[in-house]
Amino acid sequence: MATKMKVKKGDRVMVITGRDKGKVGTVLRAIPTESRVIVEGVNIVKRHQRQSVRDQGGVVEKEAAIHVSNVSHIDPRSSRPTRVGFKKLDDGRKVRVARRSGEVIDV
Repeated sequence: MATKMKVKKGDRVMVITGRDKGKVGTVLRAIPTESRVIVEGVNIVKRHQRQSVRDQGGVVEKEAAIHVSNVSHIDPRSSRPTRVGFKKLDDGRKVRVARRSGEVIDV
């Protein structure tokens, strides 16, 4: 079931559980239909790839998707994990806010 995710492409997140716990990376891709994200340098898996015209064949390491509940947004002020809330600005925009510091995440 697809749910609204508070994590978007380009966000800095920390893995809070699993074998990569504590690693920090940037979200490369968000997959809302599966509630999953692909984070740079996290959940590295090996895949066997056939040779093609532009790519050499062999064993390739790449990032696999992890569930969005296993990552936490990084607070822009303190660089610690935080939850995400929403707030309406004076100009009418709805923006994401770090719960720990109150800092606006969306610029």
